[in-house]
Amino acid sequence: MNHLTRLTLLLPGLLALCDTAGAEDAPLILDPSVVTGSRSASPTFDLPYSVDAIDRDQISDGQLGINASEALARVPGLVVQNRQNYAQDLQISSRGFGARSAFGVRGIKLFADGIPASTPDGQGQAATFNLDTAERIEVLRGPAATLYGSNAGGVIQMFSREGEGAPRIGAETLVGSDGLNKNHLTAEGATHGAGFVLDASRMDTDGYRDHSSARRDQTFAKLNLHPDDDSKLALIYSSLEQNGTQDPLGQTWAAYKADPRSVSANALTYNTRKSIDHQQVGMNYERYVGDATLQVNAYTGRRSVIQYLSIPKGTPANERGGGVVQFDRQFYGAGARWMQPIDSAPGELMIIGGLDFDQSQDSRHGYQNYSGNTLGVKGQLRRDEVDTARSLDPYLQANWALDRWTLQAGVRHSSMEMDVDDQFLSNGNASGRKIYRKTTPSMSVMYAFTPDLHGYVSAGKGFETPTQAELAYAPGNAEGFNFGLKPSDSTQYEVGLKAQVGSTRVNAAVFQITTEDELVVNQSLGGRTSYQNAGRTLRRGFELGLQSQLAEQWSTHLAYTRLQATYDSAFMGGGNPVDKGNYLPGVPQTTLFAELNWKPRDWVSSAIEGLYRSKVYVEDTNQQHAAPGYSVFNWRARLEQKVEHWTFHQTLRLDNVLDRQYVGSVIVGDGNGRYYEAAPGRSWYAGAGAEYQF
Repeated sequence: MNHLTRLTLLLPGLLALCDTAGAEDAPLILDPSVVTGSRSASPTFDLPYSVDAIDRDQISDGQLGINASEALARVPGLVVQNRQNYAQDLQISSRGFGARSAFGVRGIKLFADGIPASTPDGQGQAATFNLDTAERIEVLRGPAATLYGSNAGGVIQMFSREGEGAPRIGAETLVGSDGLNKNHLTAEGATHGAGFVLDASRMDTDGYRDHSSARRDQTFAKLNLHPDDDSKLALIYSSLEQNGTQDPLGQTWAAYKADPRSVSANALTYNTRKSIDHQQVGMNYERYVGDATLQVNAYTGRRSVIQYLSIPKGTPANERGGGVVQFDRQFYGAGARWMQPIDSAPGELMIIGGLDFDQSQDSRHGYQNYSGNTLGVKGQLRRDEVDTARSLDPYLQANWALDRWTLQAGVRHSSMEMDVDDQFLSNGNASGRKIYRKTTPSMSVMYAFTPDLHGYVSAGKGFETPTQAELAYAPGNAEGFNFGLKPSDSTQYEVGLKAQVGSTRVNAAVFQITTEDELVVNQSLGGRTSYQNAGRTLRRGFELGLQSQLAEQWSTHLAYTRLQATYDSAFMGGGNPVDKGNYLPGVPQTTLFAELNWKPRDWVSSAIEGLYRSKVYVEDTNQQHAAPGYSVFNWRARLEQKVEHWTFHQTLRLDNVLDRQYVGSVIVGDGNGRYYEAAPGRSWYAGAGAEYQF
C-alpha cells in the first residue's frame, strides 16, 4: 500500500516531465445546454435560475461509475452523502430538502431519460441511475424546481447516450479496496438508421464496515429510431438487482470512535439485509408538427424488495408490523407536452402545456423476523395491505426572450392521492385515503447587463407531501396510518448573477426559503418511526460555482455553498422541546468542492479533488454529538491509447489521500442513538478497459 501511495502521488510529477509540445487545447464547455426548467434545449447562461449540467467526461473521467455521489459533489447547493451502505442508497439533499431521509432520496425529483425515478409520494432511488451510460446529468435548484410538482425541492435528471457512429463493443474491469470488483460490458453505435446502447455490469464489494457486503447487477438497453423526418422515438429498458445486500445500520458515537468499521450487535443477531429486483421499460416520442413540438413518454415497471430489520423480538413493533418488510410494486405513468412558439409576439415566445400521470401500487407485507428461537428469518405474517400512490398534474409554462429580458413563468396543479387497503383485519382495519392538492406558481426574470453578465430574480411556491414510509405509523402505539400529517408548504426566493470572463464561468446566487408545517421525526423506537408537522423553518444561503480554463493544460472547478437552515418557531418533537433557532439536522452550514485538472496531452489526464463539509447536527434538539466537519482529498488519473480499431484506457484513483477518519453521513433522528455512518480511510482503485470499433 505504501508503494502504491508513493507511486500515485508521484505520477503527476512524472508525467509533467513528458514533452508537452503539441498538446491540444481542450477548453471547458462553459455554456452547456439543458432542458431541465425550460423544457426545451437552452444554454444554462441564458436561464433565469440555478441549473447546472455535468457532462460525460466529468461523470466518467477517472470515476468508478458506481454512485451518483461521484459526479454530484461538484454542484453547489447539493449535499450528497455516500452511506457506504448499499441497502439504503445515497442521501441527497438540495438546499436542505431531503436531508431527513433515512433511506433513499426524498424531497428531490429524480428522472432518468425523462422517466420518473421517484414515486408519486416523493421517494426515489438514485441507485437506478446507470452511470456507465450517462451522457449528462442536469441539476435544478430553487423556485423553478417547483414546476415539477410535489416533493420537488430540487430536480436531478440523468440522460443516457444515444447510439451514434460506427458500432463498437467494449469491456472494462475495476478492482479496489475492501474487495471491490466491477466488470462491465457495453456495445453501442448506429446501423441502418437505428442507434443502440447495450450495457451490463456487476459490482461486488465486501464493504468498508463489517456486515456491509453487496452485489449489484445492472443492465440497460436503448434503441433510437426515426420513424420519419419529423419524429424520433427512444425505447429504453433498465434493471437493477441486489440480492442479500448486508445492512450494517448506523453507529453510536462511542462505537464509531472505538472502531469505525464496527456494526451494531443487532445487525449481526438479526442478519440485517435487503434484496432488490427492479425492472422498467419506457418510451420517449417526439414529433414536430409545423413549428410546434409534441413530446410523449410512457413507462411501466416492477420493483420487489424484502428487507430484514433488527427490531427486537417481542417488541410491539415486531408483533404489530413485523421485523421483515416485503413488497411487490407495480408502477406506471405517462406524460404529454405541447410546445408552441408564438410567432406573432415580439421577441421569442414559447408556450408549453402538459399533463403528467404517475401511479405506484405496493402489495406490502410485514412478518416477524424470527421463527421460534431462530432470529433473522421470515416468521408469522403481521401486516398485509395494498398501498397506492397516484398523481395527476396539469401544468402551463411560458418562456419569453425579448431584447435583453428573459421571462419564464409557470403554474402547476398537483394532486397526490394515497390509498391504503388494510387486509390484515385481525390487527384492526387501518384502511384509509388521503388526497393532497396544491397549485404551485413560479416566475423568473433575467436581464442581460452585457452579453457576458446576466442577473436574475426567481420566486415560487412549493409543497412536500409525506411519503408512504412517513405515513406508515401513527404517533405512539396507535394503530393505522398517520393520515393527520399535512404537507409542508414552502415559499422560495432567489437572486443570482451569471458571468463569463474570458475562459472563466461564474454563477452566484443568494436564496431564502420559508416553510410551514415542516415534516420532522416525531418518534423512532423499536423499528417504528413516526413523523409530525413542526412549525416554520427558515433557510438562507449563498451558492457559488466557478469553472475556468486556467491555461492550455490546466482547468479548475469550484462549488461553494453556505446554508443557514434553522427552525423559525419552537415545537415539541417526540416529547422534547425544540427551540427556535435550532439547526435542521443533516444539513451542513458550509460545503466546498474544488478540483484542479491537468491534461498535458489528449491521451492523459490527472486531477486532484478536495471536499470540505462543516459539522452536521443529527437530531432536532441539537443536543446529541454533531458529526464533526472534515476535509478530504482525492487523486485520479486516466490514460488512453488508440491502435487502429482499438482504444485502450487505464484508470488509477486514490480516495482520502491523507487517510482521514470521518463520519460520511448521518441518520437523522435515529431513536437508538445510532446516528453515525463512518466513511472509509485511504482507498485505492485501478481499472482497465478496451473498446473495438467496427
